[in-house]
Amino acid sequence: MESNQSNLHNSLLASEADSQRTLYPYVTGTSVVAIKYKDGILMASDMGGSYGSTLRYKSVERIKPVGKHSLLGASGEISDFQEILRYLDELILYDNMWDDGNSLGPKEVHSYLTRVMYNRRNKFNPLWNSLILGGVKNGHKYLGMVSMIGVNFEDDHVATGFGNHLARPILRDEWHENLSFEDGVKLLEKCMRVLLYRDRSAINKLQIAKITEEGVTVSQPYSLKTFWGFSAFQNPTVGAEGSW
Repeated sequence: MESNQSNLHNSLLASEADSQRTLYPYVTGTSVVAIKYKDGILMASDMGGSYGSTLRYKSVERIKPVGKHSLLGASGEISDFQEILRYLDELILYDNMWDDGNSLGPKEVHSYLTRVMYNRRNKFNPLWNSLILGGVKNGHKYLGMVSMIGVNFEDDHVATGFGNHLARPILRDEWHENLSFEDGVKLLEKCMRVLLYRDRSAINKLQIAKITEEGVTVSQPYSLKTFWGFSAFQNPTVGAEGSW
């Protein structure tokens, strides 16, 4: 009897030890910026993966298509993003198995992600990501975001990470609902350039994706033209009394 109790006690201790949580993100991606435009949704992110403050990886794709009608972008822990993509693969496969002529739209996928993120937060084991979900179905454009604790909303333009502070003011000034594809790309490039100048985790290698009724297109990685000759960049501490 005593040995049985001892074995039960040891197995309980082992299960406690095996339970692991993401206490802090390791490899992370920075901002994602997305807007509605005339024909659909445009989304931009760079391809950096930071190990702490070290820019360790330079080719991390953080924008992925989901099903027929949606596009997902993620900031934060890359391994948790991969886990979310596995969840979504299962969801889309289950949806396809019905073979009923219908398919999950962006609104449904976004709703699912809000439940997943909030559920994991309530278990004190959050998925360490901020997500942007955009898409087009039956002529209706949809764009929303969800944070690592399940806070979510829809808008005409959204951003994660530093983009929330540095890109959205630009979008509030310059975005309008009749943006052409070319003007939308220029606006996103302007936002990404500002983030490149100001966010230490950003790199000059980005992708822009679009989704319309016709489907998803993700661009090849490319770099932006930059100018670092501003006097404020050359001597940033001039006039800052007491700084290094």
